[in-house]
Amino acid sequence: MAPNGRPASGPRCIAIVGPFQSGKTTLLEAILERTGTVSRAGRVANGDSVGDASAEARAHAMSIEPNVASVNFLGENLTFVDCPGSTEFLHEMRNITPVCDAAIVVCEADERKIPALEIILRELEEADIPRFLFINKIDTATQRIRETLALLQQASRTPLLLRQIPLWKDGIAVGFIDLALERAFIYREHAPSEVVDLPEGELPREKEARFAMLERLADYDDELMEELISEIEPPRDQIFDDLSKELRERHVVPALIGSAERGNGITRLLKALRHEAPTLSETRARLGIAEEGAPLAQAVKTLHQGQGGKLSIARVMRGTFHEGDNVVGSRGGEARVGSLLTMIGTTTTRKAEAVAGDTVGFGRLENIATGDSFAAGKTRPEAILSVAPPEPVYAVALKVKDRKDDVRLSSALSKITEEDPSLVVETRPEMGEIRLHGQGEMHLRVAVEKLASRFQVGVETAKPKVAYCETIKLPAAARGRHRKQTGGHGQFGDVMIEIKPLPRGEGFAFQDRITGGVVPRQYIPSVETGVRDALKCGPLGFPVVDLAVSLTDGSYHTVDSSDAAFQAAARLALAEALPKAKPVLLEPVLSVEITIPSEALSKATALVTGRRGQILGYDERPGWTGWQVLSATIPESEIGDLIVELRSATAGVGTFSTRFDHMAELSGRPADMVLQKAH
Repeated sequence: MAPNGRPASGPRCIAIVGPFQSGKTTLLEAILERTGTVSRAGRVANGDSVGDASAEARAHAMSIEPNVASVNFLGENLTFVDCPGSTEFLHEMRNITPVCDAAIVVCEADERKIPALEIILRELEEADIPRFLFINKIDTATQRIRETLALLQQASRTPLLLRQIPLWKDGIAVGFIDLALERAFIYREHAPSEVVDLPEGELPREKEARFAMLERLADYDDELMEELISEIEPPRDQIFDDLSKELRERHVVPALIGSAERGNGITRLLKALRHEAPTLSETRARLGIAEEGAPLAQAVKTLHQGQGGKLSIARVMRGTFHEGDNVVGSRGGEARVGSLLTMIGTTTTRKAEAVAGDTVGFGRLENIATGDSFAAGKTRPEAILSVAPPEPVYAVALKVKDRKDDVRLSSALSKITEEDPSLVVETRPEMGEIRLHGQGEMHLRVAVEKLASRFQVGVETAKPKVAYCETIKLPAAARGRHRKQTGGHGQFGDVMIEIKPLPRGEGFAFQDRITGGVVPRQYIPSVETGVRDALKCGPLGFPVVDLAVSLTDGSYHTVDSSDAAFQAAARLALAEALPKAKPVLLEPVLSVEITIPSEALSKATALVTGRRGQILGYDERPGWTGWQVLSATIPESEIGDLIVELRSATAGVGTFSTRFDHMAELSGRPADMVLQKAH
């Protein structure tokens, strides 16, 4: 039992999400201070917050990975997971929020952040996560709360339910009225608010806002509707039961107000979470997890801590885990629990066991990855959920600063991609490149910084090379004769070939038109091998595609001819024929779908046309009011920093997906620049 005599609900896990710079990490600090977990809230600007403790997070003054902190509030254990808000790191919340009991969405009355808020709310809606709205920075608000709610409602498909209204004095919010309690509170700096008598003149405003709240609740409660129609004051317990029920059934999103910076509104938020957030049992039901069975947990994040080894942050969904337990993952990996750690940011405390509902660090689960479910024992569990990483939109080529780090680079890349599955490593040996793909410029910059700070591997980055090719526009013919006389057997091969262009995308075709046995059958494959080898680099310096080669004539020597001689002859013939056939440069062109808010459509169109792109059309984004999907084709060479400019034009929310479409002829100045750079 909790100290207030209510049944304890067991440990809960609450995600803190919201747009970039909405105050999520500051809210976590305020919660830690209010619950007595820390003596004083840190500040992100000062670099002394419990969250965002990594060198990279502090250098950029932003969350780049989840911050986990467990607290005790009025006898109940709550773990908060503060998720990054930047679009480039938004994927971090996707593995976490499904196993949370609820989410706090931190937002503010800023029209520019509405598209970002909509993206986050849509993620929660589709994952079916109960959520509270915390309207932050109320101390600096300049518009009425009703106007703020109408603005924020644009981002939510679920009705927002205003639970509190601010008390104003000289245009500044100095407190609030709780509409369920019908009590007024005055804010105190970094301390619980003080209950005061309802200020004179505020009663009509309070009654109007309270009735609006009750009307919304009555949409889902016939008894409450009858009471309102009959002008019967509903019992307070009934109102709180309805508030809890409508949240848990995802009918409404309760909206509370406050200021994380000043510690205002924190106690009421914590009490709402304690009384109304779903329990683990309800979360299990939402995820389809049976109540009975072997201890089961879900890994939501992996960290590599240098000498501390691998740490898997996971939520225990069922049963109890102990140090030394053997576990098996949903993908078959087996491991042994090295340690169990309660986390408050980077500070950890060892514990002997983790019970159902706990969110803890599991030490040294070497074969368990982010997103895996794992169970104690030998029976492989079914995966609780499947979260596909987002498609990359930005890439850099990596090169170690010190060649002795070549081997270590591979190991370090393996670890950072295990920590962050949205990072993708691609090896392109034909271009001599290792590429790192991710969600944007900052995402990859942070990854490169981690390589240096955590794994001591310094790398330089460059724009990835483009896979240019070349083809021919005219037919041509040439003879290649390879003759070499040395001591003993000589070398002799003689071929005549014809080449002609093929339609774009046809690749390569080889035809044997030899008659009379002038080139013996056993050497025909050697000629084709030599031709294919010569096509790897044409006269412009790139692989040659979309042409047909016919072997029409030749000669041989009974003693000196060999496979190697005919391969060499074929290479000579092709090297002579290609320059005669008017070689031209080809560049890869990608099919691109750009997703943006409607008001940014003209900017996105300008970005496409400014990159030699062709607009194919645009349409409304299915299910998203006020969003557009722009279809276009853009040369691969122009894609590089498209995401940087697109996000700059859309307050950070624009994105795109690509796929290869075709190879197109490149001529004029762009072709001259490519050839000049290649040579």
